[in-house]
Amino acid sequence: MQVVVDGLMTSYELRGKGRLVLILHGWGDSAKGLKELAGRLAKNYQVLALDLPGFGATEAPKGVWDLDDYARFVSAVSSKLGLEQPYAVVGHSNGGALAVRAVSLKELRPEKLVLMAASGVRTNSRVKRAFIKFIAKTGNIATIWMPEHYRQALRKSLYGVAGSDMLVVPALQETFKKTVRQDVQADAVALDVPTLLIYAANDDAIPLADGKQYHSLIKGSRLEVIPEAGHFVHLDQPQKVAALIEDFLK
Repeated sequence: MQVVVDGLMTSYELRGKGRLVLILHGWGDSAKGLKELAGRLAKNYQVLALDLPGFGATEAPKGVWDLDDYARFVSAVSSKLGLEQPYAVVGHSNGGALAVRAVSLKELRPEKLVLMAASGVRTNSRVKRAFIKFIAKTGNIATIWMPEHYRQALRKSLYGVAGSDMLVVPALQETFKKTVRQDVQADAVALDVPTLLIYAANDDAIPLADGKQYHSLIKGSRLEVIPEAGHFVHLDQPQKVAALIEDFLK
């Protein structure tokens, strides 16, 4: 489905019935990457999964955006669709950092928050090195589950953001730089929302240490570490991840 929001043709999926759960994908990904999880949650909830501007089938932003801009956009999508504030927000990777920032700005006011391999802890320079290493080693493996045309597009984005030339859509190069410089740790400290943190033991992109840092910052948060899983934890261990989220949302 598509709708024009703030002048951008926006692709989204809305399915299921019940309280609204908003799902936010990571950098270089799209709603397709979270399709299996969204389908499972849609059995008990209404689930909104959208392609963020510049990814999937949604038009790229016309200027240089940061997390604040993406936060306002996500809020605008919900308003345009006539939806109430989400009961829960689920964010993966950069979508997790976006979720934290959006809640801090009160663009989103969920009752519960789920952060899967969330980025946003920018104080450690090894994060970028780890991400580059992750792309170099597993760029092909991470996209093997996708249809070939989609796999090629995502692989290009993933390799692009890791390299100095950033072989992504030209309009997103500066957006990427601006976004990854945003540290949301201060926002995390201010959160007053029950939060479930799901991190993988073998994540070479966003280290488990970042999950532990969020756990120390977000009051009352719960940290779950998934063994034998990497950055795409919801794909590596879909049953475990879905079960944890379903239990948390009850």
